[in-house]
Amino acid sequence: MRLTMPTTVIEGTRITVMPFRENAVIGTVSLPALLQIVPSPRREEDQKLLKTASGQVRQHAEIRAQVQRTLKSTGKGKNASSYAEYIAAGINGEWADAWSLPPMTLWHAGDIAAISDELVSGTGLRTVTIAPGATVVAVDGETQLTAWHDLFDHPEKFGLTYEQLMAVRIPFEMYVGLSAADARQIFHDRNVLGIEVSKNLSMSMDQRDLATQLAHRVAEAVKVEIDGKSVPFSKLVNATKRQVGKTDAEVVTLSALRALVITTVYGRSGLNLSSETIHEDDLPAGTNGELVERTVVALLTGLIADHTNAFTSRSAITAPAVIAGVGVAAHHATPWADSLNRTSADDLHRLLSGVRWEREAAYWDGIAAKTGTTGRLNFSGGVKDSGGRVADAILYPATESGRKIRGLQP
Repeated sequence: MRLTMPTTVIEGTRITVMPFRENAVIGTVSLPALLQIVPSPRREEDQKLLKTASGQVRQHAEIRAQVQRTLKSTGKGKNASSYAEYIAAGINGEWADAWSLPPMTLWHAGDIAAISDELVSGTGLRTVTIAPGATVVAVDGETQLTAWHDLFDHPEKFGLTYEQLMAVRIPFEMYVGLSAADARQIFHDRNVLGIEVSKNLSMSMDQRDLATQLAHRVAEAVKVEIDGKSVPFSKLVNATKRQVGKTDAEVVTLSALRALVITTVYGRSGLNLSSETIHEDDLPAGTNGELVERTVVALLTGLIADHTNAFTSRSAITAPAVIAGVGVAAHHATPWADSLNRTSADDLHRLLSGVRWEREAAYWDGIAAKTGTTGRLNFSGGVKDSGGRVADAILYPATESGRKIRGLQP
């Protein structure tokens, strides 16, 4: 007697997708399904675990190594832990709506186990089945993948529950049937061709950074007159560029205004913090967020209002090194400044009132700028390079540099 075998059923993880190329789809997947499809990079680099793992797992690790960097030899491993904390905070609502994760880029080596017909005619929308043990690798977004595995392995460590994680869906794009060489090329293109955002620009866009918050508040608080209309100074602040162009309507960058805030808060030590994220816990001893905000906003709005013409004419005060030096001087007028060197807002006004802000070598060459072979004055020196010299020239009028920026004879 022979038994009839059951009709073949393709088993595996079914995902709804939308194709955007003949060999590529996009979609979303539940977190448990994603972690089942794509193994943990940490485990695949653990040599002890690999020795006792199945041949299928070892083969997956070998293929992954062809298209990905290792966690241990790069900063990815450390970054994954920070990434997990960021994601956990987002899931717990700490970032409200202001958080985001990029879609993950997956590579499915070989053919899909099964593809359904269109779910809605003419849309391309359909389901695909990922067979158990299929080789699926994250060619881009592996740090995020590692973070998700870390969260799912120990949710309580990050203040989460499995119930929260079970509800998460991850956006992805997946390339199907590519060779390892093609997958490596995608890895290269994603990680090399893009233009990396500068650290200062990145900081100026971070709305959870205290210095950025204060820079925005200062810019909104100051009113300037443009074409006969009173508008916020923020209209003259460029938040997207590292430097303002000649044809731009703005006169100063947000990163430069942020440097003014940081040096006002920290003084000379702030010159080394212009590219660091500032949190309330990082504020000087004896202060708090409320005191610092109240003091800095009042002090800097008055300073900018007093020098509106210098700003609107794009004078030297708009150069990052100069404005940072001004901040160092302004720090001495804060209540948390060193008592031996503390001044008043009126003293600061007097120190700044005699400064010649014109972009001329007679005032700024060798202090915040250099004169090139063509005779053109270049203010390209950074905050750390020249901010201290500017501060000294402002604070000590009797010195050679102090007399120079005031247009006085040596």
